[in-house]
Amino acid sequence: MQKNVGEAVPLAENRYNRKLRIGVLALQGDFEAHLKMLAELGVEAKAVRLPRQIEELDGIIIPGGESTTIGKLMVLYGFQEVLQQKIREGFPIWGTCAGLILLARETDNALAGQPLLASMHIRVRRNAFGSQRESFETDLSVPVLGEAPFHAFFIRGPVIEAVGPEVEILAALDDGTIVAVREGTLLGTAFHPEVAGDPRFHHYFLRIVQSVKS
Repeated sequence: MQKNVGEAVPLAENRYNRKLRIGVLALQGDFEAHLKMLAELGVEAKAVRLPRQIEELDGIIIPGGESTTIGKLMVLYGFQEVLQQKIREGFPIWGTCAGLILLARETDNALAGQPLLASMHIRVRRNAFGSQRESFETDLSVPVLGEAPFHAFFIRGPVIEAVGPEVEILAALDDGTIVAVREGTLLGTAFHPEVAGDPRFHHYFLRIVQSVKS
């Protein structure tokens, strides 16, 4: 189901409380780059390796990596049920690349028994652009981030093939392929914003977190 890309908001709305505590799931994947970006933005950033740490947080990022591996580790260490309950309570979560796959209600790998948080009303296709050699970068129009394009890095990235009526499309490729979405307090990107050196998507997630605390 195709929907309009989200409307622009003034960049002045990037204000947020610097006492926010944001975690990055640190089981596997590119979590260190997210931690660095959050620290540069002045919030308290924590590497999360145990489920009990989530109670100390205002929001969490599930980074890119290998979605099947991260999913299995989430089950092994007891994260899956904890995060699913937190999502029901409105806890902000941002999934990038593999994290997006884990948030999706449907994926092309579901029949293989991949553990999922299964929370966003989206259908995702894994490795949609091919192998590591087919990784690419491109400029995206993301109105919620302002007029300037966002330079996005796709590394064995998924794509979003369908969205439910509750889901806001934030960005798409020139051919209409959906690559960034929001559903309430859940944010998903098919690319790696932490690689770009552009903090606007992290600002945007912090605004979501701040809105829950306000």
